[in-house]
Amino acid sequence: MSRLGHTTHKYYAETRGIKVSGGQIVKAGTVLTRQGDKWKPGLNVGGRMHLTALCSGEVYFSRKRGRYKKEQTLINIRPVEEKK
Repeated sequence: MSRLGHTTHKYYAETRGIKVSGGQIVKAGTVLTRQGDKWKPGLNVGGRMHLTALCSGEVYFSRKRGRYKKEQTLINIRPVEEKK
């Protein structure tokens, strides 16, 4: 493997995965995960491999039973009411 290929692979390994934690406040359009099949989009979350926030709010996780009794972790966003 070339040196350039190795550093590129290392860069991608560091940037993949979950980017936010539960209880964190995010803005609309924030990237929540990168290249992961572990998490599925829930309420107010869009995307397939790269999950993004569709509205501003608080991040929370939930679990549900998927196909063949396999549990799935959903990433959801609880919208925050804007102050007027």
